[in-house]
Amino acid sequence: MTERRILLVRHAKADRPAGVGDVDRPLTPRGHADAGAIGAWLAHRDYRPDLVICSPSKRTRQTWHGVALGMADAAGDNPPSPEVDYRAEVYDGDAADLIDLIQGVDDAVNTVMIIGHNPSISLASELFDPDNGADLRTSGVAAHAYGGPWDECGPGQAPLLETHTARG
Repeated sequence: MTERRILLVRHAKADRPAGVGDVDRPLTPRGHADAGAIGAWLAHRDYRPDLVICSPSKRTRQTWHGVALGMADAAGDNPPSPEVDYRAEVYDGDAADLIDLIQGVDDAVNTVMIIGHNPSISLASELFDPDNGADLRTSGVAAHAYGGPWDECGPGQAPLLETHTARG
Protein backbone atom coordinates (compact mmCIF):
# COMPACT_ATOMS: atom_id res chain seq x y z
CA MET A 1 0.00 0.00 0.00
CA THR A 2 1.16 3.53 -0.75
CA GLU A 3 2.52 5.39 2.21
CA ARG A 4 0.00 8.02 3.19
CA ARG A 5 0.59 11.39 4.82
CA ILE A 6 -1.22 13.15 7.63
CA LEU A 7 -0.44 16.86 7.79
CA LEU A 8 -1.51 18.48 11.05
CA VAL A 9 -1.44 22.27 10.82
CA ARG A 10 -2.01 24.71 13.65
CA HIS A 11 -3.53 27.92 12.31
CA ALA A 12 -1.34 30.97 11.77
CA LYS A 13 -1.09 33.91 14.19
CA ALA A 14 -4.51 35.41 14.87
CA ASP A 15 -5.60 38.80 16.16
CA ARG A 16 -7.86 39.35 19.18
CA PRO A 17 -9.94 42.41 18.23
CA ALA A 18 -12.26 43.76 20.91
CA GLY A 19 -15.86 42.70 20.47
CA VAL A 20 -15.06 39.87 18.01
CA GLY A 21 -16.03 36.36 19.02
CA ASP A 22 -13.40 33.62 19.03
CA VAL A 23 -14.71 31.91 15.90
CA ASP A 24 -14.45 35.18 13.93
CA ARG A 25 -10.88 36.12 14.93
CA PRO A 26 -8.87 37.02 11.78
CA LEU A 27 -5.21 36.43 11.06
CA THR A 28 -2.69 39.17 11.74
CA PRO A 29 -0.52 40.43 8.87
CA ARG A 30 2.24 38.14 10.17
CA GLY A 31 -0.25 35.27 10.23
CA HIS A 32 -1.08 35.81 6.54
CA ALA A 33 2.64 35.82 5.68
CA ASP A 34 3.24 32.70 7.79
CA ALA A 35 0.37 30.84 6.11
CA GLY A 36 2.03 31.44 2.74
CA ALA A 37 5.33 30.24 4.19
CA ILE A 38 3.62 27.01 5.34
CA GLY A 39 2.44 26.47 1.77
CA ALA A 40 5.92 27.03 0.35
CA TRP A 41 7.43 24.56 2.83
CA LEU A 42 4.80 21.95 1.97
CA ALA A 43 5.32 22.42 -1.77
CA HIS A 44 9.10 22.04 -1.48
CA ARG A 45 8.55 18.69 0.24
CA ASP A 46 5.84 17.61 -2.20
CA TYR A 47 3.25 17.38 0.58
CA ARG A 48 0.15 18.12 -1.47
CA PRO A 49 -3.13 17.39 0.28
CA ASP A 50 -5.85 15.48 -1.52
CA LEU A 51 -8.27 16.44 1.25
CA VAL A 52 -8.23 19.33 3.71
CA ILE A 53 -10.34 19.03 6.84
CA CYS A 54 -10.53 22.52 8.29
CA SER A 55 -12.06 24.18 11.29
CA PRO A 56 -14.79 26.63 10.22
CA SER A 57 -13.21 29.48 12.19
CA LYS A 58 -12.12 32.56 10.26
CA ARG A 59 -8.44 32.16 11.21
CA THR A 60 -8.26 28.54 10.00
CA ARG A 61 -10.09 29.34 6.74
CA GLN A 62 -7.66 32.22 6.17
CA THR A 63 -4.75 29.92 7.02
CA TRP A 64 -5.88 27.43 4.36
CA HIS A 65 -6.24 30.21 1.77
CA GLY A 66 -2.68 31.39 2.49
CA VAL A 67 -1.31 27.84 2.46
CA ALA A 68 -2.92 27.14 -0.92
CA LEU A 69 -1.51 30.34 -2.43
CA GLY A 70 1.93 29.67 -0.91
CA MET A 71 1.96 26.16 -2.38
CA ALA A 72 1.02 27.50 -5.81
CA ASP A 73 3.66 30.26 -5.71
CA ALA A 74 6.40 27.85 -4.64
CA ALA A 75 5.44 25.23 -7.21
CA GLY A 76 4.92 27.76 -9.99
CA ASP A 77 1.51 26.40 -10.89
CA ASN A 78 -2.16 26.74 -10.07
CA PRO A 79 -3.28 26.69 -6.44
CA PRO A 80 -4.02 23.18 -5.22
CA SER A 81 -7.66 22.26 -5.46
CA PRO A 82 -8.24 19.48 -2.97
CA GLU A 83 -11.65 18.90 -1.49
CA VAL A 84 -12.00 21.13 1.59
CA ASP A 85 -14.31 19.91 4.32
CA TYR A 86 -15.13 22.46 7.05
CA ARG A 87 -15.97 20.52 10.20
CA ALA A 88 -17.14 21.87 13.55
CA GLU A 89 -15.35 18.99 15.30
CA VAL A 90 -12.02 20.54 14.34
CA TYR A 91 -13.02 23.78 16.07
CA ASP A 92 -14.63 22.46 19.22
CA GLY A 93 -13.52 18.82 19.41
CA ASP A 94 -10.56 17.10 20.98
CA ALA A 95 -7.71 14.99 19.59
CA ALA A 96 -9.89 11.86 19.54
CA ASP A 97 -12.40 13.71 17.35
CA LEU A 98 -9.60 14.54 14.89
CA ILE A 99 -8.59 10.88 14.73
CA ASP A 100 -12.25 9.96 14.15
CA LEU A 101 -12.35 12.39 11.21
CA ILE A 102 -9.22 10.81 9.71
CA GLN A 103 -10.71 7.34 10.14
CA GLY A 104 -13.63 8.51 8.00
CA VAL A 105 -11.44 9.57 5.06
CA ASP A 106 -11.96 7.74 1.77
CA ASP A 107 -9.09 5.38 0.91
CA ALA A 108 -8.69 7.12 -2.48
CA VAL A 109 -7.07 9.98 -0.51
CA ASN A 110 -3.32 9.64 0.05
CA THR A 111 -2.59 12.89 1.88
CA VAL A 112 -4.99 14.48 4.36
CA MET A 113 -4.41 17.85 6.01
CA ILE A 114 -6.19 19.01 9.14
CA ILE A 115 -6.03 22.74 9.91
CA GLY A 116 -7.07 23.34 13.49
CA HIS A 117 -6.35 24.62 16.95
CA ASN A 118 -4.44 23.71 20.04
CA PRO A 119 -4.56 21.78 22.21
CA SER A 120 -6.31 19.22 19.98
CA ILE A 121 -3.99 19.51 16.94
CA SER A 122 -0.81 18.95 19.02
CA LEU A 123 -2.44 16.22 21.09
CA ALA A 124 -3.41 14.39 17.88
CA SER A 125 0.25 14.46 16.81
CA GLU A 126 1.22 13.06 20.20
CA LEU A 127 -1.43 10.33 19.93
CA PHE A 128 -0.21 9.29 16.46
CA ASP A 129 3.42 9.13 17.67
CA PRO A 130 3.58 9.00 21.48
CA ASP A 131 7.40 9.15 21.53
CA ASN A 132 7.92 12.00 19.07
CA GLY A 133 4.59 13.84 18.65
CA ALA A 134 4.80 17.57 18.06
CA ASP A 135 3.76 20.40 20.37
CA LEU A 136 2.90 22.88 17.63
CA ARG A 137 3.15 26.64 17.88
CA THR A 138 1.04 28.87 15.63
CA SER A 139 1.89 28.18 11.98
CA GLY A 140 3.29 24.79 12.97
CA VAL A 141 3.06 21.66 10.83
CA ALA A 142 3.52 18.04 11.87
CA ALA A 143 3.88 15.58 8.98
CA HIS A 144 3.08 11.97 9.88
CA ALA A 145 3.38 8.79 7.79
CA TYR A 146 0.73 6.10 7.72
CA GLY A 147 0.58 2.89 5.70
CA GLY A 148 -2.85 1.35 6.07
CA PRO A 149 -6.52 1.99 5.35
CA TRP A 150 -7.76 5.20 6.94
CA ASP A 151 -10.45 3.48 8.99
CA GLU A 152 -7.69 1.65 10.91
CA CYS A 153 -5.56 4.74 11.58
CA GLY A 154 -5.23 5.30 15.29
CA PRO A 155 -2.98 6.06 18.23
CA GLY A 156 0.61 4.93 17.84
CA GLN A 157 0.22 4.12 14.12
CA ALA A 158 1.48 7.23 12.33
CA PRO A 159 5.14 8.06 13.04
CA LEU A 160 6.20 11.69 12.90
CA LEU A 161 8.30 12.42 9.81
CA GLU A 162 9.15 16.05 10.48
CA THR A 163 7.86 19.31 11.86
CA HIS A 164 8.14 22.89 10.72
CA THR A 165 7.13 26.26 12.14
CA ALA A 166 6.66 28.96 9.53
CA ARG A 167 7.69 32.48 10.30
CA GLY A 168 7.11 34.92 7.45
